[in-house]
Amino acid sequence: MGRAEARRAQQQRGTRRASRGRASKSDRGKSGAGAGKRTGIRRFFTWKKILGTFFGLILLGMAALVGLYFYVDAPKPNEEATLQSNVYQWSDGSLMTRTGKYNREILPFDKVPEDVRTTFIAIENKNFYQDQGIDFKGLVRGFISTVTGKGKAGGSTITQQYVKNYYLNQDQTATRKLKEMVIALKTDQDMDKNQILEGYMNTSYFGRGAYGIQAAAQAYYNVDAQKLTLEQGAYLAAVLQAPSSYDWATAGPNGKRLVMGRFNATLGNMVGMGKLDEAKRKTLKFQEPIKPKPTPGREGQKGYLMEAADAELNRQGVPKAAIDAGGWTIKLNIDKKKQAALEKAVNDELESKLERKNTAERPVDQNVQAGATSVDPKTGAIVAMYGGTGQAEKWSSNALRTDFQPGSTFKPVVLATALQNGAKTQAGKPINPSTLYDGTSGRPVVGSDTPFSPQNQDQENYWEIGHDVTVQSATNSSVNSVYAQMTVDAKPEKVKEMGLALGMRDRDGWPADKPAMALGTMSASTVEMAGVYATFDHHGKKVTPSIIKSAQNHARTYKPVVPIGDQVIDTATADTVTKVLTGVVSDGSGKKVFSDAYQAAGKTGTTESNYAAWFTGYTPELVTVVAMFGEEVSGGKQTTLTGTAGLGRAGGSSFPAAIWKAYTLAALSGVDTSKFELPDADMGTPPPSPTPSTSASTSRTPSPSTSRSSSGSSSPNPSSSSSRSSSPDPGHSSPDPGHSSPDPGHSSPGPTRSQGFPPFP
Repeated sequence: MGRAEARRAQQQRGTRRASRGRASKSDRGKSGAGAGKRTGIRRFFTWKKILGTFFGLILLGMAALVGLYFYVDAPKPNEEATLQSNVYQWSDGSLMTRTGKYNREILPFDKVPEDVRTTFIAIENKNFYQDQGIDFKGLVRGFISTVTGKGKAGGSTITQQYVKNYYLNQDQTATRKLKEMVIALKTDQDMDKNQILEGYMNTSYFGRGAYGIQAAAQAYYNVDAQKLTLEQGAYLAAVLQAPSSYDWATAGPNGKRLVMGRFNATLGNMVGMGKLDEAKRKTLKFQEPIKPKPTPGREGQKGYLMEAADAELNRQGVPKAAIDAGGWTIKLNIDKKKQAALEKAVNDELESKLERKNTAERPVDQNVQAGATSVDPKTGAIVAMYGGTGQAEKWSSNALRTDFQPGSTFKPVVLATALQNGAKTQAGKPINPSTLYDGTSGRPVVGSDTPFSPQNQDQENYWEIGHDVTVQSATNSSVNSVYAQMTVDAKPEKVKEMGLALGMRDRDGWPADKPAMALGTMSASTVEMAGVYATFDHHGKKVTPSIIKSAQNHARTYKPVVPIGDQVIDTATADTVTKVLTGVVSDGSGKKVFSDAYQAAGKTGTTESNYAAWFTGYTPELVTVVAMFGEEVSGGKQTTLTGTAGLGRAGGSSFPAAIWKAYTLAALSGVDTSKFELPDADMGTPPPSPTPSTSASTSRTPSPSTSRSSSGSSSPNPSSSSSRSSSPDPGHSSPDPGHSSPDPGHSSPGPTRSQGFPPFP
C-alpha cells in the first residue's frame, strides 16, 4: 500500500469513529429523555421477555411430551372397546330386559367404499395421511376457537379419536388428553394409516346403539356398509360428532341445521381435497335415513322404559356413549303390576276402539298417539309409563315428548299462583275458590297490555249471579274467560314463575306477559305435568318424578335424583288447589273418573283444534297423567283428534279419562285407599244463592242444562240448573270495550257446562 492509500484508509477510520461517537451520544440523549418512561411493570414485561417465555413454555411442553413418549406405554384396550350388556330390572329386582349382544361388526378396510372412507377424513382430519398422529395446528385452532367463544373444537386427529375409543375413555380431562396425544404419536409409528382408519370406523359410536360403520349402515339406511352411497357416507360422517343430537329421526330444528352444515362441509372439503368433482358435487342430495328400528329386548313398552332411564342418566351427567357402551345394572322404579295395568287400560279403552288398518274408513285413527306417566306422590317414583304402540311403529316415547301443549291442565297452576301470592281481582277482592268472575264467553280481559278475548268451549256463557261464576265452578267447567282474567290478576310473569317452580320447563312459546298462557299454550311432557300435580298432592313439597331406583357399572355408581325436594308452595295453597280439583271430579268435567273406590282430584285439558287431549288426576296414593296426541303418520305434523274411533271431539274427558279410571282402579285394587287430608284448604265464603226477586230483577232467561259425554253427545243433567242474563248484574263491572275481538280458534277442554253452586267437599 502506498502512502496516499494509507492516508485515505486512516481518514476513513477516523470518519467511522466520529460517526460512532455521534451515534452513541445521540443514543445516550434519547435514553436520558426516555429514562423516565420505562419504569414499573414495563421493566419486567417486554415483548422480548414475553416471547421468550412463550417459546420457552413451548419447548418445555415439547420436552415433556418427548419424555412422556418414552415413559408411557400403550395400554390394553379399554372395556368400552370390548362392549358389555346393560341389564334393566323392575323395581323388585327381577330382570326386565338385557340389551344383549352389542350391535357391532368389524369390517376390513377394503370392505368400505373408498369415497365413504374419504368422507370421514374430509370432515374430521383432512391431513390424516400427512400428519404424525397429532395436528399441532389443529390443536392451536381449536384452542383459539374455544377461548374466543366460537365454540368448542378439540383439534383431535382421527388417530387421536381412535386411541380415545380403543385405549382410553370419553372423560374430558387434561390428563386423558395428554395420554391420548402421546399414545397417538406411538400408534402412528407402529400402525399403518389404513389400519388406523379401519379401527376408527369400527370403534366409533354412531347412535341408535350402532358401533362401527357396518352397524351404522344397517341402523340408518338398512344396507351393508359395502353398499353405502357417497351421500349416505357423508351423513354418517356428519352424525358422528353428536349422534343423539344429529339423528334425523329425533333431531330438533337446530340439530337438523347443524348436521346439514356438517354434511355440506364434508362434500365441500372433498372437492377442496381433489377427491370429488365440483360438477358431481352439485348433483348430490341429502338422503334421509330410515326410521329407527327397535333392537331385541326393546319390544312393547320395554324400549320406552329404557329410553326414559337412559335420558335420566344422561341428564345427571352420564354421557350417552358411556351408557350404550354397556356394563350397567339399572334398577327402575317401574312396578310390574302397575305397568301391566296401564298397558291394559290403554289397550282396552283406546287401542281396541281404533281402526288402524283401514285407513280409508277411519283416517283419523292412524294419527292417534297416547302417552302416560304414573307417579307415587310420596316418593316421586315413576311406577308405570306408556310410550306408544311400540318402537317398531313409534320410536320416541309419547310419555317424554314435549312438542304438544297441556291445554287446560295448566289452569291449576294459575289458581295456585293467585292463592300463593294473595292476588286480587280488578275490583280489589282476594282470589279464592268462592271469588266471582265474569264468565261471559269472548269477553276481553281487563288490565293487560296484550289484548285477549278468549272464547269458552262452544262459546258458552257461564253465569250464576248476573254474569258472574265462582272460581270453583269455573274450574269445574274449565271456563277460559275466567282463567284468562285470573292470569292477568295474578300477573302472567308470576304464573310462569310458578309453572317453572313446580317442574315445568321454559321452552319456546311461553312468553311471560301473555294472558293466553292460562289456556296452556306452552309445551310440556306427561312427566312434567305429573310432577306438577304430585307437588299439589304432596302438600306443596316439590316432587321430581324419577324412573331410576339405582344404577351402577364397573366405573361409577349413579346417584339417583332426589325426588322429594323443598316446600315450593305453601301447604294451604296446595291443599286448596287439591280441594278445588276434587270438585272437578265430583261435579265437573272430570265426572267420568268418579268412583267410590277412591277419592280423586283432577283436571281435563284439550288444546286448540283438538290436537291434544289430557286428563291429569290424582288420589292420595297415585298421580297419573294420560294424554292423546294427533300426529300425522307421514311427516309428524300435528293434526286433530276429532273423529277418533268414529266419534266426535276427543276431549280430555273422553279416552284419557277412561284410561285413567281403568288404570287407577286396577293399580289400587286391594289397596286400602285413603281420603285427602286438607285441613289448611281455604275455600273462601260461598256467595249467597240468588233469590227469586233477584232473578226477576235481572231478567234471567233459562237455558237448557246439558252434560256433554265423551262422544260429544248431550244428555239432560237434572242436578244442575242454568240461567242466562240478558243484562249484566249492575254490581259487576262490564268488560273494557277497547280490547280486541275474541279469538275464535281456541277452545277449552271443559266438556261440561256446570251451573248452580257446586259443593265444596
